[in-house]
Amino acid sequence: MAGPVLKKTLVRDESFAGVTYHIEGDIVPVLEVVLAATPVFFEHHILLWKSPSTRIGVKAVKGLLRRAISGMPILLASATGPGTIAFSRDGAGQIVPIHLAPGQAIDVREHQYLAATDQVSYSVTRIKGIMNWVFGGNTLIVDQFRAEAAPGIVWLHGFGNVFEVTLGAEESIDLEPGGWLYKDPTVAIKTVTQSLSSGLFGSAASFFWNRFTGPGRVGIQSMYVPTLAVET
Repeated sequence: MAGPVLKKTLVRDESFAGVTYHIEGDIVPVLEVVLAATPVFFEHHILLWKSPSTRIGVKAVKGLLRRAISGMPILLASATGPGTIAFSRDGAGQIVPIHLAPGQAIDVREHQYLAATDQVSYSVTRIKGIMNWVFGGNTLIVDQFRAEAAPGIVWLHGFGNVFEVTLGAEESIDLEPGGWLYKDPTVAIKTVTQSLSSGLFGSAASFFWNRFTGPGRVGIQSMYVPTLAVET
């Protein structure tokens, strides 16, 4: 199995799924999208700037969990052109574009997508029994994005740097629970425990890993920042 590969950090004048976009910034990166006929949707608190001509509305998604960060409700907003709009999360990291063909989907760690084009459907699922960060939690909340009849894009924000590994059938990689950013739906995930029998921590200590088994891609972030998020 080939090891994880660093994703590129700079994108200029990339056109796909009816929009053109740019990704720039070495520390806290910014995604700028040039809108024409295709709208994009996003969590309202990550908007950075926009053209006066860019219109903002609320996007309704049937059955979506009610969500909040630090007690503040999250609204799913929509931007319509013509015009430009830019997004950024409040953290050092890297923005990764995921291009989806019709019928293709991607599973994403909760609250780490920036935006998606309107051709993409959005749903939220809970996976019980999976460690969601290194110090605790046994329920993983996953945002799933799927391109339906037409191609679409999802842009993600990973903390630190973002790497990608492609797993073959039955190939696996163990990740620290805060390290995963995205995966193909074909990749299975489970939590495994490694007991420490000797050394500094003594026999009572254990490591917890999330094991990802292919086939498919797994995105890895080199830093994890816990989000005080609530889903109901």
